[in-house]
Amino acid sequence: MNYTAAVITVSDKGFRGERADTSGPALCRLLRDSGWDVTYTCMVPDEADQIREELIRCADEKHVQLVLTTGGTGFSPRDVTPEATLTVVERETRGIPEAMRAESLKITPRGCLSRAAAGIRGRTLMVNLPGSEKAAVENLLAVLGSIGHGVDMLLSSGSAGCAQESPGHCRKKEAPSLDAWLKEAKASPGAARIGMYLTHNGVVRETARAKVRDGDGTAGPVKGMRFSYDSRKVDAAVTETYQMEGVYYIRTWLNEGDLQVGDDIMYILIGGDTRPHTVDALQYLVGRIKNECVAETEIQEEGWAPPV
Repeated sequence: MNYTAAVITVSDKGFRGERADTSGPALCRLLRDSGWDVTYTCMVPDEADQIREELIRCADEKHVQLVLTTGGTGFSPRDVTPEATLTVVERETRGIPEAMRAESLKITPRGCLSRAAAGIRGRTLMVNLPGSEKAAVENLLAVLGSIGHGVDMLLSSGSAGCAQESPGHCRKKEAPSLDAWLKEAKASPGAARIGMYLTHNGVVRETARAKVRDGDGTAGPVKGMRFSYDSRKVDAAVTETYQMEGVYYIRTWLNEGDLQVGDDIMYILIGGDTRPHTVDALQYLVGRIKNECVAETEIQEEGWAPPV
């Protein structure tokens, strides 16, 4: 499998050093024994803002494929992990916590009291687990195999529906809100060091690439594009861009499937300390993605002939 994972322990007492964390290490062992590469762990108090910051860091900065939280899913007024998670994810995956609760009910009638949530942010799956070691491990074991298949689909170049359709007929995705992106970026852990945000929004144009770039007058107008990308190559390009001087925030979104003229191809947001650093990083990342990470085929207008 060799997918990456992060484990976030949410506990006031653990954060203050008043209680040893056994749930986080137990989940790490289970993940590693199941073939996952645990690349990040941390502990935060039961504070929604700090939980959100770590979830965003794992998805947007570290590009971890699976993020598990343990703790904060009960009825206590301080239990806010599900609420924090739902403000961060872009799509809920309700079947995962439903399956965990169903399995817990086989062990104890109190299993129905778990408020755990789960969802997807970009190419990262986030799942809440209970705070006790026993319950956290039991819940994860109930869904870990299915989670692995879900991450396979999440990281593939198409969706589950695309696999059942003929090539080139996958459904395009809904474009993100740039306003929402900027709001989250300005609340990210590294925001205080950022002096400039720059964005790139690529769209499908009517003029053929050959005409724009090479001056080929015989290239007819374009009516659409078939677009796909390699998510692992994109992640590698993002990781390398983070190594550039003065770069503190990166977020990417790429479309896929059959696109029409005017449809969004990609959004990229970069935050840096100065204009030169931010411009260099944006140009570098856009170039890497377009030259190494995507496959795009223009669909020509039928019946068009060049002027004589």
